[in-house]
Amino acid sequence: MTKKELYIILGLSMIFALRMAGVFMILPVLTVHAVSLQGANGSSLGVAIGIYGLMQIIFQLPFGLMSDKIGRKSVIIGGLVLFILGSEIAATTNNIWGLIIGRALQGSGAIGSSLIALLLDSVQEQHHIKAMASVGMSVGIAFAASMVFGPIITNRFGLNGLFHCITILIVLAIILIYIIKPPISSHPVKNNENLFIMFNKIKHILIQSQLMKLNISIFFTHTILMLNFIVLPKIMINLGFPLSIHWKIYSIIMIISAIAVLTCIFYFEGKNCTKKILIACMNILFLSELIMSMNTLYSKMFLFGMQLFFIAFSLIETILPALINKAAQKKYKVTTISIYSIGQFLGIGFGGILGGFLLEMKGVWLVLFFSLTISLLCVIVINTLH
Repeated sequence: MTKKELYIILGLSMIFALRMAGVFMILPVLTVHAVSLQGANGSSLGVAIGIYGLMQIIFQLPFGLMSDKIGRKSVIIGGLVLFILGSEIAATTNNIWGLIIGRALQGSGAIGSSLIALLLDSVQEQHHIKAMASVGMSVGIAFAASMVFGPIITNRFGLNGLFHCITILIVLAIILIYIIKPPISSHPVKNNENLFIMFNKIKHILIQSQLMKLNISIFFTHTILMLNFIVLPKIMINLGFPLSIHWKIYSIIMIISAIAVLTCIFYFEGKNCTKKILIACMNILFLSELIMSMNTLYSKMFLFGMQLFFIAFSLIETILPALINKAAQKKYKVTTISIYSIGQFLGIGFGGILGGFLLEMKGVWLVLFFSLTISLLCVIVINTLH
């Protein structure tokens, strides 16, 4: 890897981290502090939380098409400006609907796919998985820092002050976009087809066998992730771990997962066995769900199953975007990654709804059973890759 590639990976990872910190910092404080806004109630607070993900789903594809049409950087900057506008509207409102509009604008800047495409365009193919691992770690650090500093900033400056701080983070991200200069060879060929033809091309991307299997896989894995998070806190409490220490358990598990992912990436780099690693990860994912399902009364084995799950999931999250990028047509790279991102958000939404329904209907065991079943489907789908 050249110094230029390392510089670009670190720079774009920082942009990912700043943007995601702006998303994560709101989560631990929104429902607590937004209740004082005019018109706030349980339903409207739920809308304020969920509207971000819904807007991401709606705008992923349009932003992907525009990124292929006019270039990555312009779309990224435009999406970050929308995020700033949303943050400032949320910061200056005293009404719940102002907050909802602000959150909707934040979510409408769906630039994750454009960032991924810019990153992967800027480094050699053999370094794609390493680049995605760097992004994954930066997002993980952003999440951990947000859980700590989000409440501190809100307690000191209020919810309005938090949104102003988020604006500052996004301004820094825009500055970084101007500072980072990818090599000329990384600049994608802009798509000169009209948007109508480009929209028609989407159906061909959706039914392309390899891409369909990868998109189904990311949908399934995020469904499993949400199903797990619905029951993990309950099971850990039943195992004798109070809620106040859960963050310590997650922190240890994520640190071990990051070390395992880095070790795997550096060990297998250049050995051209990405598909084999992905198949192994899906099998480990299934094994982790089996261990957790069978050991809800045994803390050590259950935690071991959790650790296996997060290692497998982290590797899958690192490998799949690289494979999607490789299988995509050059003119439709961001569009293809956008469809993949929609699969992520749909999996999160579907998993949350399904998990809540199953938990209400039959309890923890049924949620774990569905997680196990879907993980088996993941193994079957990924083994059909060619």
